[in-house]
Amino acid sequence: MKSWTSRPVPALPGNMPAIRLFDTAAGRVVELEAETAPSMYVCGITPYDATHMGHAASYVAFDLLNRAWRDAGQDVSYVQNVTDVDDPLLERASATGVDWQDLAASQIELFHTDMEALNVLSPDRYVGAVESIGLIVPEVERLVSLGLAYKVQGSNGDPDGDVYYDVEAAGKQSVSPEAWTLGSISGLGESDMLELFAERGGDPGRAGKRQALDPLLWRVEREGEPSWPGGSLGPGRPGWHIECTVIAQKYLPSPFTVQGGGSDLIFPHHEMGAGHAFSLAGVPLARHYAHAGMVGLDGEKMSKSKGNLVLVSKLRAAGEDPAAIRLAILTHHYRSDWSWTDEGFAAAKADLTAWRRALDHTPAGSAGPLIAEMRAALAADLDAPGAVAAVSRWARQANDGGAAASAEDQALVKDAVDALLGIRL
Repeated sequence: MKSWTSRPVPALPGNMPAIRLFDTAAGRVVELEAETAPSMYVCGITPYDATHMGHAASYVAFDLLNRAWRDAGQDVSYVQNVTDVDDPLLERASATGVDWQDLAASQIELFHTDMEALNVLSPDRYVGAVESIGLIVPEVERLVSLGLAYKVQGSNGDPDGDVYYDVEAAGKQSVSPEAWTLGSISGLGESDMLELFAERGGDPGRAGKRQALDPLLWRVEREGEPSWPGGSLGPGRPGWHIECTVIAQKYLPSPFTVQGGGSDLIFPHHEMGAGHAFSLAGVPLARHYAHAGMVGLDGEKMSKSKGNLVLVSKLRAAGEDPAAIRLAILTHHYRSDWSWTDEGFAAAKADLTAWRRALDHTPAGSAGPLIAEMRAALAADLDAPGAVAAVSRWARQANDGGAAASAEDQALVKDAVDALLGIRL
């Protein structure tokens, strides 16, 4: 599937120090391995609605990691999926009377334009679930043959044959220290898992399952739903977690460096995906798991059901500068939960104006120390607020005047803010 187009990233003198990142599975900040070719998988959208600020914040967060790696001279491999067939998409299409494929295509295109506007670097591979079904089917069949997945008999109108992953059997498959067991990524207890599983697309009460937390691998064909050939599984479509696992294992090393996404993906999505990967390959899916916080609106959780979404496309349509939207996101640490407010956005716009005004007064010799401050902040668990504060201090100094302006430093500051923060001045 075609991705969006990235803007060129300016090259800077020097490079990024060793990057430290909070690893969700480890529960602490760790130093990432010194690799010439780090790799990252960030879970993509289910394209049934426009990009809201929570989506934008997550992709901007991992764009910072991508930029930090590149600034360190590393050759990054970045893969992102798009879940272009799933229940929410089909339900929205049915409710609005739109063909599900047309709905998906329109929302994918809108997402692309939002990402381009926010200067988020595009993935090297942008892979749809539908185009990956031919890869997914044999992997589900293999889990069945290994005794780590099973078919459920139909009940309450469901047909026979839905395939589920056996989390208990999978958790016993290896005594290796790297082996996956349920909870090894999230650190959650069973009661919390059951609550989140039900909230986030699981079906703990499905009759015939061996364990309440067993996730769906293959949904057999239902009348009125799209389906694809499934070999011995029968016609149907894939579950959510196995989609990302198979795509990541196909296009990235095993294990790859960082699995990223919003904190709402820790369980069950990343937990189950890690289990699937270990069952299929005998090694972890990723070495590190990193997660962005949730974004609310004026102190309330942002959700489609509440109708309180802040949409990137609507802000852009209203004439707002995408660089200011990105800056408003970067004033919050990626791991924090925060709320979008008019006051916060106004402050970001004022800061951006001050930064741009300061370029014309760039003091000679000021670029080098600023770049060092920005790099130190980003290397410390992607501390974007620290990097933003450094630029604001530089801008105040420049705007106060009194020092000779330097065209060379001006160009270097402009490149640094673009390369490291993704903001064009």
